[in-house]
Amino acid sequence: MTEDPAHIVPYRTFILVWLTLLALTGITIGVAQVHFGALNIWIALGIATLKSALVIAFFMHMKDETTLFKLALLAALAILAIFIGLTFFDVLYRS
Repeated sequence: MTEDPAHIVPYRTFILVWLTLLALTGITIGVAQVHFGALNIWIALGIATLKSALVIAFFMHMKDETTLFKLALLAALAILAIFIGLTFFDVLYRS
């Protein structure tokens, strides 16, 4: 199987994404030390979402895929988010 030269990503891009992921990990650790009350979980989830988006886009080469494949991934992630959200509501309203 040969690689399409248009989809070859330079090492510099991978290194920059890796350094960004390391910085976001440091931010996650720093934010965990500060008390934001109920916002702590939302800040942590936001940073984790950004980190996963970087991994999916660059390391899994999703930014080079077809639109149909991107929509399929988006649908799967939306369904996962709905299940996680419903789980949060179940735990929140238990008596």
